[in-house]
Amino acid sequence: MSITRLKTAKPESERAEDDARVRATVEGVLADIATRGDAAVRDLSVKFDHYDPPAFRLTPSEIEAAMSRVSARDIGDIRFAQDQIRTFAQAQRASMTDIEVETLPGVILGHRNIPVQSVGCYVPGGKFPMVASAHMSVLTAQVAGVPRIIASAPPVNGAPHPAIVAAMQLGGAHEIYVLGGMQAVGAMAIGTESIAPVDMIVGPGNAFVAEAKRQLYGRVGIDLFAGPTETMVIADDTVDAELCATDLLGQAEHGYNSPACLLTTSRKLAEATLAEVERLLTILPTAATAAVSWRDYGEVILCDTHGEMLSTANDMAYEHVQVMTDRDDWYLQHMHSYGALFLGPRTNVANGDKVIGTNHTLPTRKAGRYTGGLWVGKFLKTHSYQRVTTDAAAAMIGEYGSRLCMLEGFVGHAEQCNIRVRRYGGRNIPYGVAAE
Repeated sequence: MSITRLKTAKPESERAEDDARVRATVEGVLADIATRGDAAVRDLSVKFDHYDPPAFRLTPSEIEAAMSRVSARDIGDIRFAQDQIRTFAQAQRASMTDIEVETLPGVILGHRNIPVQSVGCYVPGGKFPMVASAHMSVLTAQVAGVPRIIASAPPVNGAPHPAIVAAMQLGGAHEIYVLGGMQAVGAMAIGTESIAPVDMIVGPGNAFVAEAKRQLYGRVGIDLFAGPTETMVIADDTVDAELCATDLLGQAEHGYNSPACLLTTSRKLAEATLAEVERLLTILPTAATAAVSWRDYGEVILCDTHGEMLSTANDMAYEHVQVMTDRDDWYLQHMHSYGALFLGPRTNVANGDKVIGTNHTLPTRKAGRYTGGLWVGKFLKTHSYQRVTTDAAAAMIGEYGSRLCMLEGFVGHAEQCNIRVRRYGGRNIPYGVAAE
């Protein structure tokens, strides 16, 4: 087995230092919001976004005014994207059924899929207003049947971003706020005098947003840890360097810390892609951002075999994995740790980010080892129930339960079973004794 790294990212130790600084900053911000509520949120909005409106929640007339500034073409495109996402989310929802089964005569077990009752959807702004994130979170929650959906995005140039507001409204948001970053996540999760807290926070964001979600997890539910975007291209000599370099830089432009990695069995492709990345950086309008990500977080890894590429990809567990090889379906069958797969040269990560219908809020930083991305099922809780409908079943299950409780030393538990054996089975079981 031979793996050669033609380009490496910054060492893990430096990343850990960055993480520590982010962690300390977020901890202080969340504590401030918990203590001072709306006053803290306003101070943070002024500090980070230079935004100090009369109220952060948009009124119906403000929503209407923002939407009126979106062109008919853009509204049409937003509706088209939402139709695709809704169609796929509805199909996913239909795959989740309530069940009820009689496992023994007189013993009924079942489960129901119940929507989370309130959700806060964060939509990133920053360098790029992420209109599509509103579809992915708000609309998917609406398909799941969440009764209270609030959405928040930072101001852009000192005002609500019209297309983001339109996407939130068309997606089904019940409350729309103009708040950005960790202060928005903190306000929605902790609650303030003017914002009732939610049960769950969803949506992607920068390192500070991801860390805020991590620190708030437990107080509220979260979808997943969706930090700075990651992209991996798995390619062999069936594709060319221009395609690979374009797909790497297409995601590296997200921010200054967006990992992009090429895995290939072709040294020729690897070296050509390195050169092509440099060429594209001379003409890409967002090169100032993409170049820093590529310099600090870009990697090119040369493997001998497809098996080595598969093993390396599963170990790295990247968010986006673009597969362009002579055996794409083989990767589909054998990849087990990733956010989403993009199979073949005809599709790409941007399709998934914006329009094709799958969700773009995906696990990063190896979280794909234990969770998938945001989907309609994340907004549903599966709750079980049971009932016993006959005396005979109550007595029979009670006898087993009594003995198993006593096996563990739980006498009070055993008595819950014993009293049913006495009442429904007609047996005189001594108190605190297993039902033999």
